[in-house]
Amino acid sequence: MFRLLKQEGRAKRGEFTTVHGVIQTPVFMNVGTVAAIKGAVSTEDLERIRTQVELSNTYHLHVRPGDEVVKKLGGLHRFMSWDKPILTDSGGFQVFSLAGLRKIKEEGVYFNSHIDGRKIFMGPEESMKIQSNLASTIAMAFDECPSSLADRSYVQASVERTTRWLERCRKEMDRLNLLEDTINKNQLLFGINQGAVYADIRIDHAKRISEIPLDGYAIGGLAVGESHEEMYYIIEETVPNLPKDRPVYLMGVGTPANILEGVERGIDFFDCVYPSRNGRHGHLYTNNGKINLFNAKYELDERPIEEGCGCPACQRYSRAYIRHLLKAKEMLGMRLCVLHNLYFYNTMMEEIRDALDKGAFASYKQGKLERMRAGEK
Repeated sequence: MFRLLKQEGRAKRGEFTTVHGVIQTPVFMNVGTVAAIKGAVSTEDLERIRTQVELSNTYHLHVRPGDEVVKKLGGLHRFMSWDKPILTDSGGFQVFSLAGLRKIKEEGVYFNSHIDGRKIFMGPEESMKIQSNLASTIAMAFDECPSSLADRSYVQASVERTTRWLERCRKEMDRLNLLEDTINKNQLLFGINQGAVYADIRIDHAKRISEIPLDGYAIGGLAVGESHEEMYYIIEETVPNLPKDRPVYLMGVGTPANILEGVERGIDFFDCVYPSRNGRHGHLYTNNGKINLFNAKYELDERPIEEGCGCPACQRYSRAYIRHLLKAKEMLGMRLCVLHNLYFYNTMMEEIRDALDKGAFASYKQGKLERMRAGEK
């Protein structure tokens, strides 16, 4: 399923074939937590800005509208009218970040919904069942995401439990994919490497999960409080211990610089809420660094967000107009900013793939970073 086309150092250029189409890697997945990108971005918009993969969240869709509802409506692809790949996060991170009161047991996690307080139980089998009902292209294994500040003994015990949960996820997905009423019988499963900032735990866990037949492997639990240097070090230590013939996904990361550094270290898949979240607050990514449209200097600025940008916002509207919309709390302002940021990320990934095809990634990365940093001075 994963074909390596080119390699420059550890940086990889590949193709990942799925039942919903071929994903060109490295790829940035556009985050639509509840089957929509926040900021009034439609499926047509995703197509227009050349999105390859949409990411939705198991926990949020289980709570509302309910995974059984989505299944009755034909699965996520039909529900949101999207025919390209979808990855569903397992819900593990949300269980641990949103649930105020929770009990972690060997069978899974007991917690209260952040929406209405009702009691919910989620374990490996439940997460796989929900994701099977959603019928995503790629399902993520259910794991615990320990804090990067957690002590070593807790992290070690947590990682061992995550490994046992992964084995249960693999077994349950194999069972679900054979059921007659399963919508996507070719659903893929990615396992997740954990270990906080303890390199030896990360390495041991990577080796252990590599023994389990999976379609891809993710590195989770980073960008949650540790420094960028610590994150890059953990990636460098972990990636070489994961299978070379499977894609590697760095979860929840990150800034354009994070992505460039991640690609250099062998990462194939990325996702992050930054482009949509920052866009909704008027913070925009450009090749000359970030700009904040709320700044007074843009009040009479008739230029687009970025000269030469092909996004829907830059093709028609000025900084001054979009700033006015944001100040007036008009949804269109947020929508245009989110579209620009997602287009910037998707286009950057195309540039990265093109640079890897040409064997010029190192020079591309250096030039991109220098230009963005210079613009922010």
